[in-house]
Amino acid sequence: MIELDVEQAIGRAAAMAAGGRTLLGIAGCPGAGKSTMSAAIVERVPSTAIVPMDGFHMLNEDLVRLGRRNRKGAPDTFDVGAYVAQLEKVRRQDELPVRAPRYDRAASDPVPDAITIEPDVALVITEGNYLLLDAPPWDAVRPLLDEVWFVEVDDAIRVPRLIARHIEFGKSPDEAREWVLRSDEANAAVVATTRDRADVVVHVS
Repeated sequence: MIELDVEQAIGRAAAMAAGGRTLLGIAGCPGAGKSTMSAAIVERVPSTAIVPMDGFHMLNEDLVRLGRRNRKGAPDTFDVGAYVAQLEKVRRQDELPVRAPRYDRAASDPVPDAITIEPDVALVITEGNYLLLDAPPWDAVRPLLDEVWFVEVDDAIRVPRLIARHIEFGKSPDEAREWVLRSDEANAAVVATTRDRADVVVHVS
């Protein structure tokens, strides 16, 4: 396993983009900085795009029907089949653009076809918690990715950052703290077990 800082990781992404259509997965615990890392690559490396795993959250109405709404963000609250099909489509690099969903945190639901991946995009990043899970149905994700990184940050930074994010999008401080410590941290414990399956660990702050 390779361990890098953020600048080294961006350099590695640039080298990957130079080789043509490549799929890079960026995994890590909730609040670790996956989206920030992905955005930094897109900003500094030409011909890159992001297909976030969060775009494949099940709809809230479906989670309520299944009795999973209070665990939203857990592995069984995503449409993994649709996510895998999306990655397969991106990997084929057809001549037509590929549309993908984006997760709207304010609305707390996915927005269909909000992202466009043009055929000439070299590096497609997909970021999310569960890219390295080795249990079905998530185990179908890793073979579709050329490389997977695990973003890591100290919990003393990650947990308060996560609480602040929930407050920003409408929860009260007490609600945010309860959700993080009950739900997000349960998911983080699952994600942490996948660290050793990553190709690269990126240390962020």
